[in-house]
Amino acid sequence: MFIKKEMKELKKRIILSLIVAAIVSVLLVGTSCAEGGASEEAEEEGALIGVTMPTKSLQRWNQDGDNIKKQLEAKGYKVDLQYAENDVNAQLSQLENQITMGCEVLVIASIDGSALGEVLKKAVDADIKSIAYDRLIMETPDVDYYASFDNFRVGELQGKYIEEALGLDEGNGPFNIELVAGSPDDNNAFLFFEGAMSVVQPYIDKGQLVVVSGQTEFTTIATPAWKSETAQARMDNIITANYAGDTKLDVVLCPNDSTAIGVIAALDNVGYGSADKPYPVITGQDADIPNTIAIIEGKQSMSVFKDTRTLAAKAVEMVEAIVKGGEVPINNTEDYDNGVKVVPSFLCEPVVVTKDNYKEMLLDSGYYTEDQLEK
Repeated sequence: MFIKKEMKELKKRIILSLIVAAIVSVLLVGTSCAEGGASEEAEEEGALIGVTMPTKSLQRWNQDGDNIKKQLEAKGYKVDLQYAENDVNAQLSQLENQITMGCEVLVIASIDGSALGEVLKKAVDADIKSIAYDRLIMETPDVDYYASFDNFRVGELQGKYIEEALGLDEGNGPFNIELVAGSPDDNNAFLFFEGAMSVVQPYIDKGQLVVVSGQTEFTTIATPAWKSETAQARMDNIITANYAGDTKLDVVLCPNDSTAIGVIAALDNVGYGSADKPYPVITGQDADIPNTIAIIEGKQSMSVFKDTRTLAAKAVEMVEAIVKGGEVPINNTEDYDNGVKVVPSFLCEPVVVTKDNYKEMLLDSGYYTEDQLEK
């Protein structure tokens, strides 16, 4: 009798132990799953993103880099931001380091868009996605996306401004024009030039615009590294050789603000800016602070404004979609062929800034403050 009773008690303890063990097991599994999910979410939010910019010497790249970094960090990502100071080998080394560091996405504003094939192959091997930022990466299948402005449109806006400012579509002319192009290692430079010449070239053919220097080929008018001093030196030579005496320079097509500021310096050196010798129509791009001041003062006529906040926000949106496995936003799958493939792209819309609308475009939008535009 005693043995039977003891056996019953033993069975109860065993059953109770099994029940407790089962409950503990369920709780542990649930905790493990919850911890795993939280860990995965934290890892996703804290993903390391590599951002490489060409140089700190141009205002716009500082703004681009800062905007991307701030917006990514606000979303919980870690950011390795690098500037290569227009040194291709330095940029390659930075990208290799970012691959080694385990960056999940690379955002690359290239110095030489054709020099990154090998390093991007390493990125693909490491399962790292890449976004070409503003400048298309060329001659490789290993770039995944492109975020930029409509760069042909940028040049087209410059050409249209010249057309309207001179009344070319009304038959006015002839006017003397000189052409400046961007850096030959930047694919965007070709797009800016093509866009502008799609408007300007017909008027050159008709004789309404005359290139007095005869310098019209891209290779002749290009400005390596977009340097202001290079643009200034070339314009110095053009003025000396072609605009002595009463020959008037009516318009200079400049692809961006750094070349425009060099052209303005060359014109200042020979007395432009007086009632007898007014500044020619001068185009630009980026709405940099010195150039916006030049627009206010009447030295530069316009600049194509590409709000870096907008482009940075779109790049961040693309990064987040990649990290989270979502659909990456694109709006162009036809036009940006890098010589190997058409790169899926998102293109933001540029706008023209002049003396008449700079307050609305740049001040009211919060891009600049009034004190930044005081000379």
